Amino acid sequence: MLARYTREFRYNIRLATPVIFGMLGHTLVALIDNIMVGQLGSAELAAVSLGNSFMFVAMSLGIGFSTAITPLVAEADAAENREGGKSAFKHGLVLCTILAIFLLGVLLVAKPVMYSMNQPKEVVDLAMPYLDLIAVSLIPLIIFQALKQFSDGLSMTKYPMYATFLANGVNILLNYMFIFGKFGAPAWGVIGAGVGTLASRVVMVIYLYILLYRDKKSSGYVTDLKLFSLQKDKVKKLLNLGIPSGMQMFFEMGIFTASVWLSGALGKNAQAANQIALNLSSMTFMVASGFGVAAMIRVGNQVGLKKYKELRRIAQSMFLLTLITAFIFAAVFMLGNKIFPKLYLDLDDVSQLKDNMEVVAIASSLLFISAIFQISDTVQVVALGVLRGMQDVKIPTIITFISYWLIAFPISYYLSAYTELASMGIWIGLLTGLTFSGTLLYLRFNRLTKKLIRDKEIAV
Repeated sequence: MLARYTREFRYNIRLATPVIFGMLGHTLVALIDNIMVGQLGSAELAAVSLGNSFMFVAMSLGIGFSTAITPLVAEADAAENREGGKSAFKHGLVLCTILAIFLLGVLLVAKPVMYSMNQPKEVVDLAMPYLDLIAVSLIPLIIFQALKQFSDGLSMTKYPMYATFLANGVNILLNYMFIFGKFGAPAWGVIGAGVGTLASRVVMVIYLYILLYRDKKSSGYVTDLKLFSLQKDKVKKLLNLGIPSGMQMFFEMGIFTASVWLSGALGKNAQAANQIALNLSSMTFMVASGFGVAAMIRVGNQVGLKKYKELRRIAQSMFLLTLITAFIFAAVFMLGNKIFPKLYLDLDDVSQLKDNMEVVAIASSLLFISAIFQISDTVQVVALGVLRGMQDVKIPTIITFISYWLIAFPISYYLSAYTELASMGIWIGLLTGLTFSGTLLYLRFNRLTKKLIRDKEIAV
């Protein structure tokens, strides 16, 4: 019985691995920024955290919207409908670009809000110029996402990974130069991290387009697009899929962003610790997200073929595989919760030793809670991928809103502001919301797949 699912593991892993490495590459950009900037002090690390919290809110909408491209391309690819796939990519690329420009404007207008958020003033002063640079990087990042989601829809998951690896190399080099003033470059500190991020994202989108242009399978899709010739029905379909998908990611990333703001109200050390725990947790989340994308691709293929029993079996195999990885990550976090935070800070700096040790202590407790929610986080992200592959996005959007903003946020706020749990209270709220979301989304998948199978059997 179990073999029905485990025999899919090899292909699932092969499809998901490049996606995982690509997503880890995105997270690695933030990890590198955090580790390098962390050497300057806890205030600088908190500033990067605060600046990225604004970026993540906007980025979540853009990345979430772009996921609408993948199931449409995957469905068209399985049905051998080349024109349908090209149309989905073209319309998705145009809409993603428009959205990116709009989100950039919103970020720049919203910047002064940081001064009224009860954050440490020295942190806000450092974060403002950093946010200017990473806000501009939103445009190449979301255009890259459109290209990536298209590539994923064709099951060509390696190219985005290659582009992300190159971007990380550029980011490391430029960070080293402009944060610390190496190779004759000015020492710009936090601003230098923004320069590295912006440049690396421009390189990333250019390189991915070149790879897709040169590949025989994808070249016909990415050339002669006629970007100003759009069809109303195609735009409407992408909006119907993309807006709810964007809101799903917005609600989820928004609650983690809120954790940055809530921790900022507890002081710079609590905020720095929260950033460390978030950064490490996001690494494992990207692994689950990679499997979620693979599930979306495979489910989208089965929708195109109308093989609903296979769809359910493949999705179940993905749940099983990711649960195994979640238990492994949970064990790693529990065993290393006191070790990992030390990688982010200069414990040899006597002048900041007291602050840094407090950061380590807080981050260690947060990683223990993160270890527990690896399971529910895995279930909810794979379930979202499966449901997006089935083009079911509206009910899952409601589920994510309720889970994160009607359940998780009130718990996080109350426990952090009115109890001695402080930072741990924030993460207990996150654990509760993720568990609620994972449970309801899985039940939604279970109900829909059984209905599809039953309806097809009745029709036959």
